[in-house]
Amino acid sequence: MKRFLTFALLVLGLSAVAHPTDNKNDKAAKEVEALERQRFEAQVKKDYAFLEKVFSDDLIYTHSNGKQNNKTEYLQSIRDGKSVYDKIEVENLNVRAYNDGKTAVVNGQIIIYQPNKPDGTPNVAHLKYVVVQVKDKHKGWQVVLWQSQKQAS
Repeated sequence: MKRFLTFALLVLGLSAVAHPTDNKNDKAAKEVEALERQRFEAQVKKDYAFLEKVFSDDLIYTHSNGKQNNKTEYLQSIRDGKSVYDKIEVENLNVRAYNDGKTAVVNGQIIIYQPNKPDGTPNVAHLKYVVVQVKDKHKGWQVVLWQSQKQAS
């Protein structure tokens, strides 16, 4: 019994010690969460300089209708008015960081408000999405993958 208590106390003590990797991952998760919110705002405001920086050159952007774009195509769709966002509201956001804070997987739910439909009815999309971001030592965090799926309103 005494050995068991000693072992249990040792295990509890070790689990309470912060691991450097956990600290890096926690810090990365907070950074990515803030960047996700900034990116949504940049999409609404058409802040191309910010979007150019945060989207990786090898981005794969899969829209909720299944259409895929690379970085150039997606940014051009915003410029051309094919991807228009009046407002993007974050319902929930979950970030998990890995690889000593160099990779992050994000999943969440957003509501996208777009210009009204031709008949005047609201154009609102409820989406679940997944994002993968990687941290480049020169460029910082970059979105390499976006995939979303429409949900019932």
